[in-house]
Amino acid sequence: MNRDEVVAALVSAGFGAGWRAVRALPEPLARAAFERLGELSARRGGPGVRRLRANLARVVPSAGAAELDALVRAGMRSYARYWCEAFRLPSLDPAQVHRRMDPHVTGAGPALDAVAAGRGVVFALPHSGNWDLAGVWMVETLRRSGHEPVLTTVVERLRPESLYRRFVAYRESLGFEVLAVDDAVGTHRALTARLRAGGVACLVSDRDLTAGGGIEVSFFGEATRFPAGPARLASLTGALLVPAFPRFTPDGWALPMAPPVPVAGRADVPAAMQAVADAFAGLIAAAPQDWHMLQPLWDADRARVAA
Repeated sequence: MNRDEVVAALVSAGFGAGWRAVRALPEPLARAAFERLGELSARRGGPGVRRLRANLARVVPSAGAAELDALVRAGMRSYARYWCEAFRLPSLDPAQVHRRMDPHVTGAGPALDAVAAGRGVVFALPHSGNWDLAGVWMVETLRRSGHEPVLTTVVERLRPESLYRRFVAYRESLGFEVLAVDDAVGTHRALTARLRAGGVACLVSDRDLTAGGGIEVSFFGEATRFPAGPARLASLTGALLVPAFPRFTPDGWALPMAPPVPVAGRADVPAAMQAVADAFAGLIAAAPQDWHMLQPLWDADRARVAA
């Protein structure tokens, strides 16, 4: 076993031990511990924290230094809460998740009506809140209404591979179908087939990971690129395109959805992704602390990093 393999094994073992330990703790104690970690991360001010601050400064351009400091601390607590829940989710009861989230879901009518009519739905999500729990709510809601569509999502492949498999297995146990973003052809074919069959796809859509294949949009007044996939899939399959914003409440979760974005054909894809960007901007501005964007996003920032 070489050095890289040893490191990968240690990382996987560490995550496995952490997974078991966090699940064994009472929820209030686990959340308090992770919030403390989030606070400490904010105070240390590493590269991710500095990037989060710069990103949030665009969301709340009127914020002074003290307000921005407080927002970054809240953002890191929110991000830490996501990881706490990611470790604990396999032990959570889907019915309990549904009960706590359902009163805070808004704008879901068009999506649920589409599924009932046998039409696919593409949910476009930013990196926010806990999208896994939003998926749990959707699966549980559809099951209660007598539907069993496939809920498909696409994820980045984590390293080491054993850690990636662990996360995939836990998401599959929730009723998700998980596809890898690096298998572009296979993932596209699977998503197209699922949506044409009336399935549901949840796609994180606020950061383009392709090599220049995204759509240029204006986001909070500056240029960036969003992935074209959500709108292209809607144009190919006739699926409904719905922007949504998973976020936290003090004792649970919320899922506001924006009105569906029309996509009549391929020529509408750029305008549709701009409409998604506009919807995200409105949703994020209402709860910026729950937007977990710790990477360079805007073209100007990417250019500075690359220089």
